[in-house]
Amino acid sequence: MEKWIETRKGGNFIEIGKRFGIDPVIARVMRNRDICTDEEIRFYLYGGRADLPNPHLLMDGDKAAELLAQAIVGKQKIRVIGDYDVDGVNATYILLKGLKRVGASVDAAIPDRMKDGYGINENLIKQAHEAGTNLIVTCDNGIAALDAIAYAKELGMQVIVTDHHDIPFREHSNGEREYLSSQADAIINPKQQECAYPYKCLCGAAVAWKLVQLLYERMDVPVEEADSFLENVGFATVGDVMDLTGENRILVKLALERLSHTKNPGMKALIAQNDLLDKRISAYHIGFVLGPCINASGRLDTAVRSLALLLEENPAKAASLAADLVQLNESRKDMTIQQTELAMQMIEEQHMQQDRVLVVFLPECHESLAGIIAGRIREAYHRPAIVLTRGEDGVKGSGRSIEEYSMFEELTGVSELLTKFGGHPMAAGMSLEEENVLTFRQRLNERTTLTDEDLVEKVHIDVVMPMSYVTENLIYALELLEPCGKGNTKPVFADRDLSIISARCVGKKQNVLKLQLLTMDGHRVSAVYYGDIDRFWQTLEEKFSPEDVEAAKQGRPNRIHFSAIYEPKINDYYQTNELEMVIRRIR
Repeated sequence: MEKWIETRKGGNFIEIGKRFGIDPVIARVMRNRDICTDEEIRFYLYGGRADLPNPHLLMDGDKAAELLAQAIVGKQKIRVIGDYDVDGVNATYILLKGLKRVGASVDAAIPDRMKDGYGINENLIKQAHEAGTNLIVTCDNGIAALDAIAYAKELGMQVIVTDHHDIPFREHSNGEREYLSSQADAIINPKQQECAYPYKCLCGAAVAWKLVQLLYERMDVPVEEADSFLENVGFATVGDVMDLTGENRILVKLALERLSHTKNPGMKALIAQNDLLDKRISAYHIGFVLGPCINASGRLDTAVRSLALLLEENPAKAASLAADLVQLNESRKDMTIQQTELAMQMIEEQHMQQDRVLVVFLPECHESLAGIIAGRIREAYHRPAIVLTRGEDGVKGSGRSIEEYSMFEELTGVSELLTKFGGHPMAAGMSLEEENVLTFRQRLNERTTLTDEDLVEKVHIDVVMPMSYVTENLIYALELLEPCGKGNTKPVFADRDLSIISARCVGKKQNVLKLQLLTMDGHRVSAVYYGDIDRFWQTLEEKFSPEDVEAAKQGRPNRIHFSAIYEPKINDYYQTNELEMVIRRIR
């Protein structure tokens, strides 16, 4: 089930269009993203490097830079401890390279997903201490590692935390929250209540980059040198599925400008291995092609391999490392498909659809795939989904949520059942004893306040716009809205009362439906549908007769009229440059 909702936020879009030289459709889409004032519109359309907030506003930022400077001057050993995902790997790279640039004696460690789990822990701290480390710097982790950091302090080490995850809290019986803080010598996380930094949605790599800027300034290195890491910051921002709003959107814009001609041999090799060397890199490529390759090593082997790729200076070695990561990602895809099918089968056979929060236990599943599978279950059933797997030290899991359900807060409410947890409103990880799996599922469902309405997928339409309005100029103008992603989704257009003139299947596997449509105002338009073709015709058959559907397939007169959500494109196949409407949904 799904509900189509047109967003109707008011504004004089014709006037805004004239003032900024944009199509009124662009103005309306921006208003739907709550970009309202002239200042906000300018920032959205034209914001650049000079518009980014001052890193000095970060709480403990200057303090951390000073601690690092003292350690460098005192020739003390520094260890960066990162994380095994795309954000953690890039954050580790940024800190490692940045610290080496100012003469630090520094190395790095990344947790092993299977042996260590997420983030800094006593084992990693013990290893650092035995290596003679004086100062630990975390990145993309550490905000919730209260016990581990206390252990580091007991051993006499200094600790700087750089993180972006939600601040841990303890909820009292009266509903009040007590936010918790570790004994770290400096904590940089814009989500801290006392932090004056205006933008709260940075990824871990962005926070690490801000610290490098402060350190460069403190060590008399030109701060602009740190901009060489912008491609890593933007890559991590998209890869970690951060909101592409405000500062993040600028960071990704700047990254995309650099990635197509990156000077990093490892990044260049990864781009080449994915046949993107001569193409304009987009946020899509990071999110669905390049980023998963960086993530794959942390999922199936060790993220040290991805870090090694970014650090590699030799092009031939970089090519070999990149090829290995691409192959790992292919293996990850195959394993994900198999385990997702098993999860769906379990949900159907065990009638879990009645649960408002889906908790699926896949004992044999590789624990690194749990989050991906949870995301696919969420998409299929539009409800929060948690996938649990059997690990060496009990059960581990990962969850993906819907907007109406804060997974991190709900896990806090059942924290007595968990040995470890952390994350965001939309995604979280957790560990628990296997004997608590059923109770965990029951308690989450007992506690939830999700309603039937919450579980109906809402498709938000930006503009109900006749396909006949689309021009080549409008399609190029829509690029002003890029980069698109979470928090700044691609514009959603809809048209109604469409009829089918002709239809045919094309492609090597005959799995693409090419359509000629007639709009309500009598214009012929070309359209294409990449989804389940059988389901497309079945949807129409539910409203019309099999005879009408058969007539439409054969290009004969029929009574079919339907509504569609679509995305306008320019089909440049064989340089035809034909306007084409990509049908996403119909009803």
